[in-house]
Amino acid sequence: MAAPVLPVAPLAPAHLSPFISARRRSSLASSDPPRRRGTGPSVRASSSAPAVVTSGWAPDSWRARPARQIPEYPDAAALGEAERTLASFPPLVFAGEAWTLEERLGEAAMGRAFLLQGGDCAESFKEFGANNIRDTFRLMLQMAVVLTFGGQMPIIKVGRMAGQFAKPRSNPIETRDGVTLPSYQGDIINHDDFDEKSRAPNPQRLIRAYSQSASTLNLLRAFAHGGYADLQRVTEWNLDFLRHSTQGDRYVELAQRVHDAIGFLLAAGLPPQHPMMTTAEFWTSHECLHLPYEQALTREDSTSGLYYDCSAHMLWVGERTRQLDGAHVEFLRGISNPVGIKVSDKLDSSELVKLCEILNPHNKPGRLTLITRMGAENMRAKLPHMIRAVRQAGLIVTWVCDPMHGNTISAPCGLKTRSFDAIRVSVITFCMIRHRTTYLWSVFHAVCYNETWTVVFWNHMPLRHPIALFGLVNFGMVQNFHCFFMAAQ
Repeated sequence: MAAPVLPVAPLAPAHLSPFISARRRSSLASSDPPRRRGTGPSVRASSSAPAVVTSGWAPDSWRARPARQIPEYPDAAALGEAERTLASFPPLVFAGEAWTLEERLGEAAMGRAFLLQGGDCAESFKEFGANNIRDTFRLMLQMAVVLTFGGQMPIIKVGRMAGQFAKPRSNPIETRDGVTLPSYQGDIINHDDFDEKSRAPNPQRLIRAYSQSASTLNLLRAFAHGGYADLQRVTEWNLDFLRHSTQGDRYVELAQRVHDAIGFLLAAGLPPQHPMMTTAEFWTSHECLHLPYEQALTREDSTSGLYYDCSAHMLWVGERTRQLDGAHVEFLRGISNPVGIKVSDKLDSSELVKLCEILNPHNKPGRLTLITRMGAENMRAKLPHMIRAVRQAGLIVTWVCDPMHGNTISAPCGLKTRSFDAIRVSVITFCMIRHRTTYLWSVFHAVCYNETWTVVFWNHMPLRHPIALFGLVNFGMVQNFHCFFMAAQ
Protein backbone atom coordinates (compact mmCIF):
# COMPACT_ATOMS: atom_id res chain seq x y z
CA MET A 1 0.00 0.00 0.00
CA ALA A 2 1.57 3.26 -1.11
CA ALA A 3 1.99 6.00 1.46
CA PRO A 4 0.14 9.22 0.68
CA VAL A 5 2.20 12.30 -0.01
CA LEU A 6 2.11 14.82 2.83
CA PRO A 7 2.78 18.50 2.08
CA VAL A 8 4.66 19.25 5.29
CA ALA A 9 5.33 22.96 5.27
CA PRO A 10 1.73 24.14 4.71
CA LEU A 11 0.53 21.90 7.54
CA ALA A 12 2.93 23.18 10.16
CA PRO A 13 2.46 26.91 10.70
CA ALA A 14 3.32 28.38 14.07
CA HIS A 15 -0.22 28.23 15.44
CA LEU A 16 -0.70 24.58 14.48
CA SER A 17 2.71 23.14 15.25
CA PRO A 18 3.89 24.50 18.59
CA PHE A 19 6.71 21.95 18.94
CA ILE A 20 8.66 23.46 16.02
CA SER A 21 11.06 26.28 16.83
CA ALA A 22 10.96 29.51 14.86
CA ARG A 23 14.43 28.78 13.50
CA ARG A 24 13.35 25.42 12.12
CA ARG A 25 10.07 26.77 10.73
CA SER A 26 12.00 29.30 8.69
CA SER A 27 13.87 26.50 6.92
CA LEU A 28 11.21 23.80 6.89
CA ALA A 29 10.75 23.97 3.16
CA SER A 30 14.38 23.11 2.57
CA SER A 31 15.24 19.45 2.02
CA ASP A 32 18.87 19.93 3.12
CA PRO A 33 19.65 18.10 6.33
CA PRO A 34 20.92 20.13 9.30
CA ARG A 35 24.62 20.90 9.45
CA ARG A 36 26.68 18.83 11.87
CA ARG A 37 28.09 20.94 14.68
CA GLY A 38 31.45 19.31 15.15
CA THR A 39 32.60 15.94 16.45
CA GLY A 40 35.70 14.37 17.87
CA PRO A 41 38.47 13.13 15.61
CA SER A 42 37.45 9.46 15.88
CA VAL A 43 33.97 9.78 14.35
CA ARG A 44 32.88 9.96 10.77
CA ALA A 45 29.70 11.62 9.59
CA SER A 46 28.11 12.86 6.42
CA SER A 47 26.20 16.08 6.92
CA SER A 48 25.41 16.51 3.23
CA ALA A 49 23.83 13.10 2.73
CA PRO A 50 20.10 12.42 2.92
CA ALA A 51 18.77 11.55 6.35
CA VAL A 52 18.02 7.95 5.38
CA VAL A 53 19.02 5.77 2.43
CA THR A 54 15.81 4.33 0.99
CA SER A 55 17.26 2.30 -1.89
CA GLY A 56 15.13 -0.80 -2.27
CA TRP A 57 12.88 0.38 0.54
CA ALA A 58 9.17 1.13 0.56
CA PRO A 59 6.71 1.61 3.43
CA ASP A 60 5.52 -1.97 2.88
CA SER A 61 8.87 -3.65 2.11
CA TRP A 62 8.91 -5.03 5.66
CA ARG A 63 6.15 -7.46 4.65
CA ALA A 64 8.70 -9.53 2.73
CA ARG A 65 10.78 -10.05 5.90
CA PRO A 66 10.19 -12.33 8.89
CA ALA A 67 8.03 -10.41 11.36
CA ARG A 68 7.82 -11.13 15.08
CA GLN A 69 5.34 -9.88 17.69
CA ILE A 70 2.66 -9.11 15.09
CA PRO A 71 -0.58 -10.99 15.87
CA GLU A 72 -2.56 -13.09 13.45
CA TYR A 73 -5.92 -11.42 12.97
CA PRO A 74 -8.87 -13.77 12.48
CA ASP A 75 -10.41 -11.32 10.00
CA ALA A 76 -7.73 -10.21 7.53
CA ALA A 77 -10.24 -8.15 5.55
CA ALA A 78 -11.18 -6.14 8.65
CA LEU A 79 -7.49 -5.51 9.34
CA GLY A 80 -6.98 -4.25 5.79
CA GLU A 81 -9.95 -1.93 6.13
CA ALA A 82 -8.59 -0.53 9.39
CA GLU A 83 -5.22 0.09 7.73
CA ARG A 84 -6.86 1.95 4.86
CA THR A 85 -8.86 4.04 7.31
CA LEU A 86 -5.72 4.99 9.24
CA ALA A 87 -3.91 5.85 6.01
CA SER A 88 -6.68 8.35 5.20
CA PHE A 89 -6.41 10.07 8.59
CA PRO A 90 -4.26 13.17 9.22
CA PRO A 91 -0.76 12.59 10.61
CA LEU A 92 -0.36 12.69 14.38
CA VAL A 93 2.99 14.53 14.17
CA PHE A 94 4.73 16.48 11.43
CA ALA A 95 7.95 15.75 9.62
CA GLY A 96 9.39 19.09 10.70
CA GLU A 97 8.87 18.18 14.35
CA ALA A 98 10.74 14.89 13.99
CA TRP A 99 13.49 16.75 12.14
CA THR A 100 13.81 19.25 14.98
CA LEU A 101 13.98 16.45 17.57
CA GLU A 102 16.80 14.86 15.59
CA GLU A 103 18.72 18.14 15.83
CA ARG A 104 18.16 18.22 19.59
CA LEU A 105 19.33 14.60 19.96
CA GLY A 106 22.37 15.45 17.89
CA GLU A 107 23.25 17.98 20.59
CA ALA A 108 22.88 15.23 23.22
CA ALA A 109 25.17 12.96 21.20
CA MET A 110 27.79 15.71 21.31
CA GLY A 111 27.38 16.13 25.08
CA ARG A 112 25.65 19.50 24.85
CA ALA A 113 22.16 18.41 25.97
CA PHE A 114 20.50 15.83 28.21
CA LEU A 115 17.70 13.48 27.10
CA LEU A 116 14.94 12.70 29.59
CA GLN A 117 12.58 9.99 28.32
CA GLY A 118 9.76 8.67 30.47
CA GLY A 119 6.18 7.52 30.70
CA ASP A 120 4.02 4.44 31.07
CA CYS A 121 5.41 0.99 30.33
CA ALA A 122 2.26 0.63 28.21
CA GLU A 123 -0.66 3.00 27.82
CA SER A 124 -4.19 1.70 28.29
CA PHE A 125 -7.61 2.71 27.09
CA LYS A 126 -9.31 2.50 30.50
CA GLU A 127 -6.83 4.79 32.27
CA PHE A 128 -7.01 7.47 29.58
CA GLY A 129 -7.94 10.91 30.89
CA ALA A 130 -6.93 14.54 31.01
CA ASN A 131 -5.69 14.36 34.60
CA ASN A 132 -3.35 11.46 33.83
CA ILE A 133 -1.90 13.28 30.83
CA ARG A 134 -1.48 16.49 32.83
CA ASP A 135 0.25 14.74 35.72
CA THR A 136 2.63 12.85 33.42
CA PHE A 137 3.54 16.11 31.72
CA ARG A 138 3.96 17.89 35.06
CA LEU A 139 6.22 15.16 36.43
CA MET A 140 8.42 15.41 33.33
CA LEU A 141 8.65 19.18 33.85
CA GLN A 142 9.69 18.67 37.47
CA MET A 143 12.35 16.14 36.53
CA ALA A 144 13.61 18.46 33.79
CA VAL A 145 13.94 21.33 36.27
CA VAL A 146 16.02 19.16 38.59
CA LEU A 147 18.28 18.01 35.77
CA THR A 148 18.57 21.46 34.18
CA PHE A 149 19.57 23.05 37.46
CA GLY A 150 22.03 20.29 38.34
CA GLY A 151 23.48 19.67 34.89
CA GLN A 152 23.42 23.25 33.60
CA MET A 153 22.41 22.16 30.12
CA PRO A 154 19.23 21.91 27.99
CA ILE A 155 16.89 18.98 28.70
CA ILE A 156 15.19 17.19 25.80
CA LYS A 157 11.84 15.94 27.14
CA VAL A 158 10.48 12.86 25.34
CA GLY A 159 7.37 11.08 26.62
CA ARG A 160 6.58 7.39 26.24
CA MET A 161 3.01 8.33 25.41
CA ALA A 162 0.49 9.03 22.66
CA GLY A 163 1.22 5.66 21.04
CA GLN A 164 2.86 3.28 23.56
CA PHE A 165 0.00 0.74 23.43
CA ALA A 166 1.65 -2.49 22.24
CA LYS A 167 3.43 -4.95 24.55
CA PRO A 168 6.01 -7.47 23.28
CA ARG A 169 5.59 -10.96 24.69
CA SER A 170 8.01 -13.85 25.13
CA ASN A 171 5.15 -16.31 24.55
CA PRO A 172 2.29 -15.71 22.09
CA ILE A 173 -0.11 -17.80 24.19
CA GLU A 174 -1.11 -17.92 27.85
CA THR A 175 -2.53 -20.89 29.74
CA ARG A 176 -4.68 -20.68 32.87
CA ASP A 177 -6.41 -23.66 34.51
CA GLY A 178 -6.01 -25.71 31.37
CA VAL A 179 -7.38 -22.97 29.08
CA THR A 180 -5.01 -21.59 26.42
CA LEU A 181 -5.63 -18.21 24.78
CA PRO A 182 -3.55 -15.60 22.93
CA SER A 183 -1.39 -13.50 25.25
CA TYR A 184 -2.42 -9.96 26.04
CA GLN A 185 -0.34 -7.79 23.68
CA GLY A 186 -1.51 -4.34 24.66
CA ASP A 187 -4.73 -2.43 24.20
CA ILE A 188 -3.96 -1.67 20.56
CA ILE A 189 -4.35 -5.41 19.84
CA ASN A 190 -6.59 -7.09 22.41
CA HIS A 191 -8.03 -6.86 25.94
CA ASP A 192 -6.43 -8.20 29.09
CA ASP A 193 -9.56 -10.07 30.26
CA PHE A 194 -8.93 -13.80 30.02
CA ASP A 195 -11.67 -14.95 27.67
CA GLU A 196 -11.75 -15.88 24.01
CA LYS A 197 -13.50 -12.73 22.79
CA SER A 198 -11.27 -10.34 24.74
CA ARG A 199 -8.02 -11.98 23.66
CA ALA A 200 -8.89 -12.13 19.95
CA PRO A 201 -6.95 -9.40 18.04
CA ASN A 202 -9.41 -6.68 17.04
CA PRO A 203 -8.53 -4.27 14.18
CA GLN A 204 -10.89 -1.62 15.52
CA ARG A 205 -8.50 -1.16 18.42
CA LEU A 206 -6.03 0.39 15.95
CA ILE A 207 -8.56 3.14 15.24
CA ARG A 208 -9.15 3.72 18.95
CA ALA A 209 -5.39 3.89 19.59
CA TYR A 210 -5.08 6.57 16.90
CA SER A 211 -7.96 8.54 18.40
CA GLN A 212 -6.51 8.40 21.92
CA SER A 213 -3.07 9.36 20.63
CA ALA A 214 -4.52 12.36 18.78
CA SER A 215 -6.34 13.54 21.91
CA THR A 216 -3.23 13.06 24.04
CA LEU A 217 -1.07 15.04 21.61
CA ASN A 218 -3.65 17.80 21.42
CA LEU A 219 -3.61 18.22 25.20
CA LEU A 220 0.19 17.98 25.40
CA ARG A 221 0.54 20.77 22.85
CA ALA A 222 -1.90 22.89 24.84
CA PHE A 223 0.04 22.29 28.07
CA ALA A 224 3.38 22.98 26.40
CA HIS A 225 2.33 26.28 24.83
CA GLY A 226 -0.78 27.37 26.69
CA GLY A 227 0.86 28.67 29.87
CA TYR A 228 1.02 25.50 31.98
CA ALA A 229 4.75 25.07 31.28
CA ASP A 230 5.56 28.67 32.28
CA LEU A 231 8.76 28.59 34.35
CA GLN A 232 7.31 31.26 36.61
CA ARG A 233 4.96 28.52 37.86
CA VAL A 234 7.83 26.23 38.83
CA THR A 235 6.89 26.40 42.52
CA GLU A 236 3.34 25.27 41.67
CA TRP A 237 4.33 22.03 39.94
CA ASN A 238 4.85 20.09 43.17
CA LEU A 239 2.68 16.98 43.07
CA ASP A 240 0.74 15.89 46.14
CA PHE A 241 2.84 12.77 46.72
CA LEU A 242 5.96 14.94 47.18
CA ARG A 243 4.55 17.51 49.59
CA HIS A 244 5.39 15.61 52.77
CA SER A 245 8.61 13.85 51.77
CA THR A 246 12.33 14.55 51.87
CA GLN A 247 12.48 14.68 48.08
CA GLY A 248 9.53 17.05 48.09
CA ASP A 249 11.39 19.40 50.43
CA ARG A 250 14.44 19.24 48.15
CA TYR A 251 12.28 20.06 45.12
CA VAL A 252 10.62 22.99 46.90
CA GLU A 253 14.05 24.36 47.84
CA LEU A 254 15.32 23.97 44.29
CA ALA A 255 12.14 25.46 42.81
CA GLN A 256 12.50 28.52 45.02
CA ARG A 257 16.10 28.99 43.85
CA VAL A 258 14.92 28.76 40.22
CA HIS A 259 12.12 31.20 41.00
CA ASP A 260 14.61 33.66 42.50
CA ALA A 261 16.87 33.34 39.42
CA ILE A 262 13.88 34.02 37.17
CA GLY A 263 13.08 37.11 39.24
CA PHE A 264 16.60 38.38 38.65
CA LEU A 265 16.31 37.81 34.88
CA LEU A 266 12.99 39.64 34.73
CA ALA A 267 14.43 42.53 36.72
CA ALA A 268 17.38 42.61 34.31
CA GLY A 269 15.03 43.09 31.36
CA LEU A 270 14.06 39.63 30.09
CA PRO A 271 10.45 39.91 28.87
CA PRO A 272 8.15 37.75 31.05
CA GLN A 273 6.37 36.48 27.91
CA HIS A 274 9.57 35.35 26.20
CA PRO A 275 9.02 31.84 24.70
CA MET A 276 11.96 30.55 26.73
CA MET A 277 9.99 31.39 29.86
CA THR A 278 6.45 30.43 28.87
CA THR A 279 6.72 27.36 26.61
CA ALA A 280 8.32 23.93 26.58
CA GLU A 281 9.33 21.52 23.85
CA PHE A 282 7.84 18.09 24.43
CA TRP A 283 8.13 15.10 22.12
CA THR A 284 6.44 11.70 21.94
CA SER A 285 7.87 8.23 21.38
CA HIS A 286 6.89 4.57 21.45
CA GLU A 287 8.18 1.16 20.50
CA CYS A 288 7.79 0.37 16.81
CA LEU A 289 5.99 -2.93 17.27
CA HIS A 290 2.70 -3.08 15.36
CA LEU A 291 3.99 -2.56 11.82
CA PRO A 292 0.60 -2.44 10.03
CA TYR A 293 -0.31 0.54 12.25
CA GLU A 294 3.07 2.21 11.71
CA GLN A 295 2.94 1.73 7.94
CA ALA A 296 -0.57 3.18 7.75
CA LEU A 297 0.66 6.37 9.43
CA THR A 298 3.80 6.74 7.31
CA ARG A 299 3.81 9.79 5.05
CA GLU A 300 6.14 11.15 2.38
CA ASP A 301 7.44 14.67 2.91
CA SER A 302 6.73 16.50 -0.35
CA THR A 303 9.57 19.00 0.24
CA SER A 304 12.36 16.44 0.69
CA GLY A 305 10.96 13.14 -0.61
CA LEU A 306 11.79 11.49 2.73
CA TYR A 307 9.40 9.21 4.58
CA TYR A 308 8.35 9.82 8.18
CA ASP A 309 6.35 7.62 10.51
CA CYS A 310 3.88 10.24 11.68
CA SER A 311 2.59 8.20 14.62
CA ALA A 312 5.34 9.65 16.87
CA HIS A 313 8.40 11.87 16.80
CA MET A 314 10.74 9.03 17.82
CA LEU A 315 10.45 5.23 17.60
CA TRP A 316 12.61 2.40 18.87
CA VAL A 317 13.15 -1.26 18.05
CA GLY A 318 12.87 -3.59 21.02
CA GLU A 319 14.76 -6.52 22.45
CA ARG A 320 12.59 -9.09 20.66
CA THR A 321 12.36 -7.45 17.23
CA ARG A 322 15.85 -6.13 16.40
CA GLN A 323 16.93 -8.99 14.06
CA LEU A 324 19.18 -7.70 11.29
CA ASP A 325 17.02 -9.32 8.58
CA GLY A 326 13.74 -8.75 10.43
CA ALA A 327 10.69 -6.77 9.43
CA HIS A 328 11.05 -4.13 12.14
CA VAL A 329 14.63 -3.20 11.25
CA GLU A 330 13.62 -3.11 7.59
CA PHE A 331 10.79 -0.68 8.31
CA LEU A 332 12.85 1.58 10.57
CA ARG A 333 15.78 1.86 8.17
CA GLY A 334 13.58 3.70 5.67
CA ILE A 335 11.86 6.27 7.86
CA SER A 336 13.58 9.53 8.75
CA ASN A 337 12.44 9.81 12.38
CA PRO A 338 15.00 9.54 15.17
CA VAL A 339 15.32 5.84 15.98
CA GLY A 340 16.27 3.99 19.15
CA ILE A 341 17.66 0.49 19.74
CA LYS A 342 17.10 -1.37 23.00
CA VAL A 343 20.50 -2.80 23.98
CA SER A 344 20.70 -5.68 26.46
CA ASP A 345 23.56 -7.91 27.59
CA LYS A 346 22.32 -10.50 25.06
CA LEU A 347 23.32 -8.30 22.12
CA ASP A 348 26.75 -8.97 20.65
CA SER A 349 28.94 -5.92 20.04
CA SER A 350 29.49 -6.76 16.38
CA GLU A 351 25.74 -7.14 15.84
CA LEU A 352 25.17 -3.79 17.51
CA VAL A 353 27.60 -2.14 15.10
CA LYS A 354 25.81 -3.75 12.14
CA LEU A 355 22.46 -2.54 13.44
CA CYS A 356 23.80 1.00 13.74
CA GLU A 357 25.17 0.91 10.21
CA ILE A 358 21.86 -0.37 8.81
CA LEU A 359 19.74 2.19 10.64
CA ASN A 360 22.12 5.15 10.29
CA PRO A 361 24.24 4.53 7.17
CA HIS A 362 25.28 8.20 6.91
CA ASN A 363 26.26 8.39 10.60
CA LYS A 364 24.03 11.38 11.19
CA PRO A 365 24.15 12.86 14.72
CA GLY A 366 20.79 12.56 16.45
CA ARG A 367 19.48 9.80 14.20
CA LEU A 368 20.36 6.90 16.50
CA THR A 369 19.86 6.42 20.25
CA LEU A 370 21.10 3.30 22.06
CA ILE A 371 18.97 2.49 25.11
CA THR A 372 20.88 0.20 27.46
CA ARG A 373 18.81 -2.17 29.60
CA MET A 374 21.01 -4.72 31.32
CA GLY A 375 21.31 -4.14 35.07
CA ALA A 376 24.41 -3.01 36.95
CA GLU A 377 26.38 -6.28 36.93
CA ASN A 378 25.86 -6.94 33.23
CA MET A 379 26.52 -3.29 32.53
CA ARG A 380 29.96 -3.50 34.12
CA ALA A 381 30.81 -6.60 32.09
CA LYS A 382 29.28 -5.74 28.70
CA LEU A 383 28.79 -2.01 28.26
CA PRO A 384 32.45 -0.92 28.04
CA HIS A 385 33.04 -3.45 25.24
CA MET A 386 29.98 -2.17 23.37
CA ILE A 387 31.11 1.42 23.73
CA ARG A 388 34.57 0.57 22.41
CA ALA A 389 33.11 -1.34 19.45
CA VAL A 390 30.85 1.58 18.54
CA ARG A 391 33.67 4.09 18.90
CA GLN A 392 36.14 2.01 16.90
CA ALA A 393 33.56 1.86 14.11
CA GLY A 394 33.44 5.67 14.19
CA LEU A 395 29.69 5.76 14.89
CA ILE A 396 27.89 8.77 16.37
CA VAL A 397 25.15 7.64 18.76
CA THR A 398 23.37 8.87 21.86
CA TRP A 399 23.66 6.43 24.78
CA VAL A 400 20.75 6.08 27.19
CA CYS A 401 20.56 4.47 30.62
CA ASP A 402 17.30 2.56 31.18
CA PRO A 403 17.69 1.24 34.75
CA MET A 404 14.13 -0.08 34.88
CA HIS A 405 13.82 -2.93 32.38
CA GLY A 406 17.22 -4.37 33.13
CA ASN A 407 16.36 -4.85 36.81
CA THR A 408 13.02 -6.64 36.68
CA ILE A 409 12.47 -9.30 39.35
CA SER A 410 9.51 -11.36 40.57
CA ALA A 411 8.17 -10.43 43.99
CA PRO A 412 6.99 -13.12 46.46
CA CYS A 413 3.39 -12.34 45.46
CA GLY A 414 4.23 -13.06 41.80
CA LEU A 415 4.18 -9.49 40.51
CA LYS A 416 7.00 -8.02 38.46
CA THR A 417 8.86 -5.29 40.29
CA ARG A 418 12.21 -3.56 40.64
CA SER A 419 14.47 -3.05 43.62
CA PHE A 420 15.20 0.62 44.08
CA ASP A 421 18.72 -0.22 45.24
CA ALA A 422 19.32 -1.99 41.90
CA ILE A 423 18.00 1.02 40.00
CA ARG A 424 20.24 3.35 41.97
CA VAL A 425 23.30 1.16 41.42
CA SER A 426 22.54 0.98 37.68
CA VAL A 427 22.50 4.76 37.41
CA ILE A 428 25.76 5.08 39.36
CA THR A 429 27.40 2.35 37.27
CA PHE A 430 26.27 4.04 34.07
CA CYS A 431 27.82 7.32 35.19
CA MET A 432 31.05 5.61 36.24
CA ILE A 433 31.41 3.87 32.89
CA ARG A 434 30.70 7.16 31.17
CA HIS A 435 33.57 8.88 32.98
CA ARG A 436 35.91 5.91 32.51
CA THR A 437 35.29 5.77 28.76
CA THR A 438 35.13 9.58 28.41
CA TYR A 439 32.19 9.10 26.07
CA LEU A 440 29.78 11.96 25.44
CA TRP A 441 26.35 10.83 26.55
CA SER A 442 23.80 12.68 28.59
CA VAL A 443 20.60 10.73 28.89
CA PHE A 444 18.22 9.03 31.30
CA HIS A 445 15.24 6.80 30.59
CA ALA A 446 12.52 6.38 33.24
CA VAL A 447 9.61 3.99 32.91
CA CYS A 448 6.35 4.26 34.80
CA TYR A 449 4.26 1.27 35.78
CA ASN A 450 0.75 0.39 34.68
CA GLU A 451 -0.33 -2.38 37.05
CA THR A 452 -3.05 -1.93 39.66
CA TRP A 453 -0.57 -2.73 42.43
CA THR A 454 3.19 -2.61 42.42
CA VAL A 455 5.58 -4.00 44.97
CA VAL A 456 8.52 -1.73 45.71
CA PHE A 457 11.49 -3.02 47.70
CA TRP A 458 13.09 -0.40 49.92
CA ASN A 459 15.95 -1.56 52.12
CA HIS A 460 14.82 -5.16 51.48
CA MET A 461 11.33 -4.49 52.89
CA PRO A 462 8.42 -5.11 50.47
CA LEU A 463 5.82 -2.35 50.52
CA ARG A 464 2.52 -2.41 48.62
CA HIS A 465 1.08 0.85 47.37
CA PRO A 466 -2.01 1.62 45.28
CA ILE A 467 -1.70 3.24 41.89
CA ALA A 468 -1.81 7.03 41.85
CA LEU A 469 -1.90 9.42 38.92
CA PHE A 470 -0.62 7.83 35.70
CA GLY A 471 0.62 4.50 36.94
CA LEU A 472 3.58 5.26 39.16
CA VAL A 473 3.14 4.21 42.77
CA ASN A 474 3.40 7.02 45.30
CA PHE A 475 6.46 5.64 47.05
CA GLY A 476 8.10 4.76 43.75
CA MET A 477 7.65 8.30 42.46
CA VAL A 478 9.52 9.69 45.46
CA GLN A 479 12.26 7.15 44.75
CA ASN A 480 12.40 8.29 41.12
CA PHE A 481 13.03 11.83 42.32
CA HIS A 482 15.89 10.55 44.46
CA CYS A 483 17.35 9.08 41.25
CA PHE A 484 17.00 12.36 39.42
CA PHE A 485 18.59 14.42 42.18
CA MET A 486 21.40 11.86 42.19
CA ALA A 487 21.77 12.04 38.39
CA ALA A 488 21.82 15.82 38.50
CA GLN A 489 24.57 15.76 41.12
